[in-house]
Parts: sequence; structure tokens; C-alpha cells
Amino acid sequence: MSGTSGIGPVEAGEGTSAWDVPETVAPAPPRSARHRAAVALAASAALLAGGGYLVATRPHSPPPPEAPYPAQTVAFAFLGGRATSPWAEPRSFSFAVRMTVMDGPPVTVPRMTQPYAGLALTVSPRAPFRTKSGSPREITITMHVTDCGAVPKDAGLPFLDVTLRNTRAIQVQSFILGSRYAQHLSHALKVACSNS
Repeated sequence: MSGTSGIGPVEAGEGTSAWDVPETVAPAPPRSARHRAAVALAASAALLAGGGYLVATRPHSPPPPEAPYPAQTVAFAFLGGRATSPWAEPRSFSFAVRMTVMDGPPVTVPRMTQPYAGLALTVSPRAPFRTKSGSPREITITMHVTDCGAVPKDAGLPFLDVTLRNTRAIQVQSFILGSRYAQHLSHALKVACSNS
């Protein structure tokens, strides 16, 4: 007889090996509504922060330039004397000027005046009127002498005060119309007041 006894290592029986035992996985603990809300809130905050960073770091186009002040864009030129309407008041005379808007938005003229006591004026077209860039407007001004003692005997540098308005501002600007206008005004005043 050999030295073997026939008794060997004990083997596991059927269904008893480690690979045959089904694993049991513990179920995840249920999440509360408060926990889910906290996760959703944290995710929203992260999205907002990321979006804000993108907006803050994105290059922005510069704002459009502001419209110029109306007095910077308007020019007036004296065009000469005009026939006075037969229905005009006595001691009245007329002349024309050209208003040009050089650039920018349209300019409205709500009012035109002149500095001399003893003189009043009316304009055609009647104020307020609007002029746009690239479309010069001819304006007829009629002066009415109301007091010959208060008008200048020789108008050296006469000017017109014009109220101007555009989308940026409203301004009152004095326009000197040059020596031809000064000569015309002086002559017209002498004629109007010659019988006074």
C-alpha cells in the first residue's frame, strides 16, 4: 500500500464556490428633494458664471458716434435783395439767405431774430422748418422797420440769431452774413427811413 490515503483536499460542493455566489449590491440611498434642488442650483450657478464670463470677455463693438451739435453743421450765406411783396407793411424790405446743413441729422429752425431795436422780421418758409444734409434751403427774410430812431444808421457787422435743433441739442447761434449783407441792410434802412 502506498502512502496515499485517498483523502485529498476538501473541495467545495456545488453552488458553494465564490464565483457561484450571487453578489448582492446594496441599493443607493434615496435622494431627498432638497438634495436634488441643491444639485440643480449648483449647476445653474455654474452655467450663469460661465455665461457671465463669456459676455464680459467678448469684444464689444464701439457705440455709434454722437451726432454733432447743430451749430457745427450749419452755414448761412447771403444771396441778395428780393422784391418785397406788395402786401408787405410800409418800410419793409426783403432779402434771401441760403441755409446749408453740411452733415449729420436734419436741423430744425424754430426761430430767427435780429439784434436791432426798431426792427422786426418774418421768414418764409415760416418757422419752424427743417433742412437736411445735402438739401440747401433758400429762406426769404423780410425786415419791418418799426422805429427809425432805433435802427442803426450804418450796420457794420449785422448778424442773424438763429435757433437750431437736431437730435443732439438745441442752440442759438449768431451768423454774420458778411459785407454784402451789411451794405444791403444799411442801404435798405436808409431808404425805409428816408421820409421819417
